[in-house]
Amino acid sequence: MNRIESNTTNRSLLTSDQGSTPAPATRLSRTVFFADFYAFPTAAVAFIALAIASKPHRWMASVMAVFIGITFWTFIEYLLHRYALHHVKWVKAQHDVHHHDEKALVGTPVWFTFLVFLTFVTIPALFISTIEIAAGFTAGMMLGYLWYVTAHYGIHHWQIKSPGYLGRLKRRHALHHHLDDHGNFGVTSGFWDHVFCTNLEALREADRG
Repeated sequence: MNRIESNTTNRSLLTSDQGSTPAPATRLSRTVFFADFYAFPTAAVAFIALAIASKPHRWMASVMAVFIGITFWTFIEYLLHRYALHHVKWVKAQHDVHHHDEKALVGTPVWFTFLVFLTFVTIPALFISTIEIAAGFTAGMMLGYLWYVTAHYGIHHWQIKSPGYLGRLKRRHALHHHLDDHGNFGVTSGFWDHVFCTNLEALREADRG
């Protein structure tokens, strides 16, 4: 789900870490790339509407489920980046393209991402909770994902000079790209890197100490 814009050719190949077989990159057109930025807000609003409409008297529970979903996304984002994007063979091949060309238009089409959300978020949530909770949680996860793709795009394409939130994210992510790709896996938050001891700033301080 790593999505970064590029003007480079969509037919580029990346040589694997072993320097042998080239790995084809799933590069997207601009239309497909930016589809997430329109489709996921629309879908999130639809799921929130479904949650509230299904049981209006439980609207507070639905809203709470949305916020839980947003928070839970940061954990899933960390796990996906640390383990899937850097260790699962095919996914790693795609992500390696991004590490070699940070503006490469690499990612998954919106239909595939939606299928993943429905299969691994909505359906399991329906099995363990009620429809208003499942719909609210799905909406929250989708908003979290939208937050991720927007922040990631901004990190690599916007001129961010302020020391605020986006500035901190940009500096953290730059360390992941240019210093050590074994840390700073959180894109929207550094919280889980602190929890699992993969925060590069803290590791550098420990080395100096």
